[in-house]
Amino acid sequence: MAKGNIQNCLDVTLEFEGGWADHPKDPGGATMKGVTLTTFRRYVRGATKTDLRNISDEMLQKIYRAGYWDKLRCDELPVGVDLVAFDGGVNSGPGRSGKWLQGAVGARKDGIVGDKTLARVLTQDPATVVKAVCAKRLGFVQSLRTWSTFGRGWSRRIAKVQAKGLAMVLSAQMAAEEVRAALVVEAHEQERAARSKMKITASAGAAGAGGAGVELAGGVDMWVAMTFLGAAVAASVVAYSRARIHRRMADAYRSEAA
Repeated sequence: MAKGNIQNCLDVTLEFEGGWADHPKDPGGATMKGVTLTTFRRYVRGATKTDLRNISDEMLQKIYRAGYWDKLRCDELPVGVDLVAFDGGVNSGPGRSGKWLQGAVGARKDGIVGDKTLARVLTQDPATVVKAVCAKRLGFVQSLRTWSTFGRGWSRRIAKVQAKGLAMVLSAQMAAEEVRAALVVEAHEQERAARSKMKITASAGAAGAGGAGVELAGGVDMWVAMTFLGAAVAASVVAYSRARIHRRMADAYRSEAA
């Protein structure tokens, strides 16, 4: 179990939540070290942005444990699974992260990690759970309107957390050299997936350009040709985006293996 692993997980999270942010497009609003002003006000009534910027280490630890770690029952989760649940909770809320965890193990998705959810988690391979939770998290952030603004950073964070989480799982099962070898294999698999998506990108682009040219040359209505081209371009863009995500995942695994 992950009891006592909170500082290791918090260190990972604070790599991404280490400072002040108040981006107008960020739905979380003003944030300091991963703590939003809304969350901070649950502990300090009437707190201002200035108060949040000056949050003490003691208060930060209290909020992370009470508001995220304990709510997701991370002390009772397998090492590695605790990280992906905790970091997801900090980034998107413990309720949503709880649902990702429940969806990954087939539990009822109410966002509350209870005994039934824990029982489901503990019967499954933690490495599989780590990957499944991160996949659900990635799917969620990709659906957000702000993906175009924050998508690169979000996908890199999820990749890093997945690689770290899997490394934690493997470190509890095997020697350090074996862990590194396993992470290198994961990196290769992600690279293969990226290359596959890039082939789709090239094929879709060629089909769109060629198909549109044939349609226009044959005298078919221009709107039909443009629709065909638009569909091909859309498929190419999606494949390219997925290729980049796989490459970020490969980079994260290689970095963790180094």
